[in-house]
Amino acid sequence: MSEQERLFVVVNPTLDEHVALQRAIITAKLLKPSPLICVFVAIDPDTVDTDASNGKVYRNTYWFEEQIHGPLKAAGLEYKIEISWSSNWQKSIMCSAEQFGATRILIRAGKPKTSRRFSFAESKWELLKRATCPVLVVRDGAAEQRKVVLAAVNFQASPKHQQVLNDNIIGRGRALAESYNADFHVANAYIDSMLYPDRGRLLRETDLDTDKIHVIKGYTDEVVAKVAKDISADVVVIGTLGQTGQAKTRRGNTAERVMSALDADVVVVNSEYKS
Repeated sequence: MSEQERLFVVVNPTLDEHVALQRAIITAKLLKPSPLICVFVAIDPDTVDTDASNGKVYRNTYWFEEQIHGPLKAAGLEYKIEISWSSNWQKSIMCSAEQFGATRILIRAGKPKTSRRFSFAESKWELLKRATCPVLVVRDGAAEQRKVVLAAVNFQASPKHQQVLNDNIIGRGRALAESYNADFHVANAYIDSMLYPDRGRLLRETDLDTDKIHVIKGYTDEVVAKVAKDISADVVVIGTLGQTGQAKTRRGNTAERVMSALDADVVVVNSEYKS
């Protein structure tokens, strides 16, 4: 029997539509045994106007009953609610998720600033790079089904941390595919033909048929977006390095480009997460 999953859902109380919570409820119905859910209600001051004149920073019991209790009770799910007053949104999420024993964190991506591209605040990038469990970034309007899972790896890279990251991406992608009874595919982009990824190793380490391995020349974001479209991927698993020192201030440029190129939900794992 599988262990009970623990879904940690981040809700922005200034909104009236909660796509991460909606996705958690849909996901919970697919998982056996049914997971425990923690709804974490908190405002990210980097992205929300917290001035007293903003009427949406005030929420009463009716809002909680309608927006959170109601949907979860209707789905018959076991849950709890936590409310945070911390000004450190990212750290409060990580601390609470760790105490809860979260097996995955769900957050809303937000709408793009242009027709395609969206941008995360630094607090969200810190969460993606530091989280000790996978983070599901839910896109507004993304498909709710879970029939095809795509994992994006980088097998031509030699550093140890990249190899660990590849293992984490494949492990999470395979686990998702198994839990949803979905098809599992792997994509590997490359630019330099002299650094062509070892397809044999890809086959061995993924244990997939050749038609499920997509090794394509091009930039990562373009290749992953093309493969995702071609196979109708419902969720894409990507990685970001859990960097330390001076490198920790660098944004996840490749991860940001990949997410901007996709319309699907994205699961982000890092090299510090142990699959």
